[in-house]
Amino acid sequence: MEDQQPPLNYEASSAPTHPQVSSTLPPEVVQCLKNTRFLHLATCDALFPHVSLMNYTYLPTNPFTPYPTVVMTTNPSSKKTLNLISNPHVSLLVHDWVSHRPPTTRSDPTRAASPPREATRSSLANLLLNLNASALSNISATINGDARMLERGTEEEKFFKDRHLENNTFNDHAGQEQGYWGGAPEDGGHEGDGGRGCFIEGEEVRVVVVRVREGRIADWKGGVKDWTLKDSEGEDGMVNGL
Repeated sequence: MEDQQPPLNYEASSAPTHPQVSSTLPPEVVQCLKNTRFLHLATCDALFPHVSLMNYTYLPTNPFTPYPTVVMTTNPSSKKTLNLISNPHVSLLVHDWVSHRPPTTRSDPTRAASPPREATRSSLANLLLNLNASALSNISATINGDARMLERGTEEEKFFKDRHLENNTFNDHAGQEQGYWGGAPEDGGHEGDGGRGCFIEGEEVRVVVVRVREGRIADWKGGVKDWTLKDSEGEDGMVNGL
């Protein structure tokens, strides 16, 4: 089925590139949302943008809204929460590339190679390099939408929070990632929960849902393809905010 998808355009990417209008997300975007653990959430107040790395849950359908939804949780006093209150328009970036950086050529003797050669000798680093070479994915997806913080204590909040917990409950392997988040048990984390205890289950966290409206698929060569979803009334959404 993939070879039936229209190819990415290699036009100037500052304007819409013949957007596809559909009632469903492009399959490439769905694949990224299903395969990736984290996404980047971009919010903005009146002047300055702010980017956060987020756990998330993608729901193609749900009992409360007729459109694809991305679920996240946020601390009520965080910068992103304050931005969302003043400006609900958000942009999400998701991809399933392996993000390990390959070694660079050491042309400057005063500058070490990146990453250090020693790092590339480990079995883990070699595995990541091999995964990159296998081209697991060639695209990233930018998703634009409108965020809404759910009212506490409602059935809607309980539904989305439960789905988010289910989607972010991992096996013991998640405990190996504790160091990246400073999640040692004595610091308030829970061993093996992948940060779930403080980022999702906390009593003070707010549940945020993002209505997906439109976006852009891009590959590493600079090719782009815009897409937009029809809403329930059949009207097309904006393309890249235009």
